[in-house]
Amino acid sequence: MNNIGNLFQSADWKSEKHVPVIDMPETVEKGKVFEVKVIVGKEIPHPNKTEHHISWIKLYFQPEGEKFPCQIGTAEFNAHGASVKGPDTSSVYSDYRCIFAFKTDKPGVVYASSYCNIHGLWQNSRELKIR
Repeated sequence: MNNIGNLFQSADWKSEKHVPVIDMPETVEKGKVFEVKVIVGKEIPHPNKTEHHISWIKLYFQPEGEKFPCQIGTAEFNAHGASVKGPDTSSVYSDYRCIFAFKTDKPGVVYASSYCNIHGLWQNSRELKIR
């Protein structure tokens, strides 16, 4: 049986430019809003060319004991140097970083995924504790 999970790749973000890096507190206050910053290419910059770029980053939260994750948000990156003059002729380029904010009463796992138009789907995760 085919499984969409098999399409996602993962690696150490310090040596692989496609992995979404999740920057967030390890522990947060119950019910208090906190921020999660996600960056692709934190250690090794990812190209941002018309022909090779990151299209989006998505963030999910899987609360402990719940069956399904919650989709927190999606950030799209649409400026890759293209213009009416052709590929890589614009001076406008997106930067692959975004900030999501949410609150929860439960611990769980934060998941980030990203999509490279050439190298496919990438993922990363971090545990979240509640105090």
